[in-house]
Amino acid sequence: MSTPDPSPAATPAPFGFDTFAGALRAQGFDEVLERRWAPGTVLETHTHPFDAKAVVVQGEMWLTEGTQTRHLRPGDGFALAAGTPHAERYGSAGATYWVGRRNTGG
Repeated sequence: MSTPDPSPAATPAPFGFDTFAGALRAQGFDEVLERRWAPGTVLETHTHPFDAKAVVVQGEMWLTEGTQTRHLRPGDGFALAAGTPHAERYGSAGATYWVGRRNTGG
C-alpha cells in the first residue's frame, strides 16, 4: 500500500496537517502553519522574506504573479520563492491553507 504524497500538489484529504508539516520540515521548511483568511480579503502586490509552499484546504483564492492569475481550490498547491511579487484575493467564503515557510535569513 502506498503512502499519499503530502506535497502541495496532492489533494489534502488522504493526510492531515501533521503529515504535511513533517514532509515540509524534511524539505527544510522551518515554519509550518495554517492560515485562515476572511471572505473577500484582498492583499495587493507584496513580497515575503521566505520561500513558501502551500496547499489550499478550504474555500478558494486567486494568486497573481506578474500577469498570470491562478484560481486555487481545495487540493491545489502553490509555491513562491522569497522576494516574489504577488497578490492574493480570497473568495466569498474565505479560504484556509496550510503553508510551509523556509526563512532565508535575508
